[in-house]
Amino acid sequence: MGILSSLLGNAGAIDKETIQQKYGKLLLDTETIEVGFTVFRDTFIFTNKRLILVDVQGLTGSKTSYFSVNYKSITRFSIETAGSFDLDAELKIWISSEQHPSISKKFNKKVDIYEVQKILAAHTLN
Repeated sequence: MGILSSLLGNAGAIDKETIQQKYGKLLLDTETIEVGFTVFRDTFIFTNKRLILVDVQGLTGSKTSYFSVNYKSITRFSIETAGSFDLDAELKIWISSEQHPSISKKFNKKVDIYEVQKILAAHTLN
């Protein structure tokens, strides 16, 4: 992922081994990583059981917030594909009875937004 894309807040995919090494202590014994993305210093991880959002806070990045969303809590989601002049795709997720999206993330063109939507659909529609 390019530095400009990172500074603009666009997410890029990261490999499972990196996620496992860095965030493995957050996972249950029966939980496996399906895919993960990074947005500048933040990370979000799709597992077989939940969505984990890692928010690195402050200038030094010494404080980190971990937000876990059970797939059953996701009531709807939407994707917006990247266009010719719009360089990013966007994912929006609504949790429970929220009227506005609780989670909104932008992805660079290297990420197949349809695959992200497929993972969410597989977990929320079953």
